Amino acid sequence: MMAATKRIALGAMAVALVAGVAGCSGAPHGSGTSGPGTANGAAGGAAAGGSANGAAGAKKKAEAPKSVFRLIGDGSTSFTGAQPKQPAAQRLAPGQKPPQFVVFSWDGAGEDSQQLFSHFRDVGKKYDATMSYFLSGVYLLPEAKRKLYDPPKHNAGSSDIGFNDTKGIRDTLTQVRGAWLDGNEIGTHFNGHFCGKDGGVGTWSVAEWKSEINQAKSFVKGWKSNDPELKGMKPLPFDYDKELIGGRTPCLEGQKNMVAAARSMGFRYDSSGVNDQVWPKKKSGIWDLSMQLVPVPGREFETLSMDYNFMFNQSGTTQGDPDQHEYWGNQMRDGLLQAFDRSYDGNRAPLIIGNHFESWNGGTYMRAIEETIKTVCTKEGVRCVSFKQLADWLDAQDPATLAKLGTLKVGEAPTKSWTSFLGGTASPAKDKSAAKEPAAKDSAPKASAVKDSAEH
Repeated sequence: MMAATKRIALGAMAVALVAGVAGCSGAPHGSGTSGPGTANGAAGGAAAGGSANGAAGAKKKAEAPKSVFRLIGDGSTSFTGAQPKQPAAQRLAPGQKPPQFVVFSWDGAGEDSQQLFSHFRDVGKKYDATMSYFLSGVYLLPEAKRKLYDPPKHNAGSSDIGFNDTKGIRDTLTQVRGAWLDGNEIGTHFNGHFCGKDGGVGTWSVAEWKSEINQAKSFVKGWKSNDPELKGMKPLPFDYDKELIGGRTPCLEGQKNMVAAARSMGFRYDSSGVNDQVWPKKKSGIWDLSMQLVPVPGREFETLSMDYNFMFNQSGTTQGDPDQHEYWGNQMRDGLLQAFDRSYDGNRAPLIIGNHFESWNGGTYMRAIEETIKTVCTKEGVRCVSFKQLADWLDAQDPATLAKLGTLKVGEAPTKSWTSFLGGTASPAKDKSAAKEPAAKDSAPKASAVKDSAEH
């Protein structure tokens, strides 16, 4: 059973209430904590098929396709070919209205007794929502092997979110495997979740971040060696060295040096910053898909599009007044829906939402997220995608089109029409699936009253 969270410092944070703080889950998965998550099964989409037209002449018996399966390392991971259920990244035609992208993402994704990972996988399949699951590497490392983790600026075997047990690792692996096969992304939330000035991730050098990233990969690639009881499990169906292209730092700290390390290690995006609901740009050579400021209905400020931040601004504790739970969940849901509406009817900027598999304030935020998914992912022109899929689409666009979109402010629609606004900026790509955008210039840092820090 995973160790309990080492520390919670909600009351000690000196952070502007205007936006709350950037939260990351400190409750380790596999901890046995009970919660409200009950899985609602739903049928997933059927795989696309095709037919072959043979040439004239004698018919030959078709040969069975050769398997592309290949074990990697100790057999914890494997290569099984391209990820299934991935949409083709199409370049916008001149004058075409952009899709409304929405990204639902989960920090520290793991399966525990609440079964929220499996539950939201079912929700995603039910409402055609592909998501990004940011796996914490230590969730695949057993307590007995904790010394294998050597975090920067901390003693070997340290972690502010604990480690896992065999059951917790097995359950998490089952969900990670299924999520990838469903078409979801497996990103990273790194490892020990250290925050603050005392050795937190915001104090780490580029070299230390490279060590942290390599270790996060190693725990995913070596769980069979690290827990012999799991040797009989099927390998994960992907090569994590190639699959891992982005993540979110603990507490949204340390972004600059993390990106400097990650861009040389295959990362294509980062979601560790704070931004408005505007079209993404590249920052330091990779897509800046930051968390966003969204309305808080009934209040005169905005907060980050994350369950933790609503909780912090509402109760300041994970166990607030039960009589307020329903109201708080409705407030978060309605704030996210207001944010969605101003993009959907305005600039069509992607809406980025971050969450945790937690039952804070009676699970009201999980209800809010599920109701948001149900409402927005079923609308015409909406694509609920992973960060990886969003990055693929951005890479396929004409740079002139993205530059034009970037001129629209929060909630601002084109003055006349999308046809006139984008009519002369884009040129169709010869190979839309392979079209790539040259690296954009680094965007200037955004002035904000928000402090990029987290709870624990």
